Amino acid sequence: MAKRKNTPDAIENKNIALANKLAEQQLKEGTASSQVLTHFLKLGSSRDRLEKELIERKTEMMSAKTESLASAKEVKELLDNALDAMRAYKGGDA
Repeated sequence: MAKRKNTPDAIENKNIALANKLAEQQLKEGTASSQVLTHFLKLGSSRDRLEKELIERKTEMMSAKTESLASAKEVKELLDNALDAMRAYKGGDA
């Protein structure tokens, strides 16, 4: 069996999972601190959901812009190649 690497991301994910498990246990037992309660109440708020949706939309928009820029670059290259080919066919350099 391959040994997992303890990358910073893997360690962080493990700690998050442990903290969530502990918080869940405390919530069930009624021993959760006010900070834990506030944290989970905020996660369930409509404002938090809207903020998450806004972040997702911004991410989608940035991806679309990146794709659009790449596409525009490809179109420019195709047009440049076509113009070069027409110039060569015409027999001129300009």
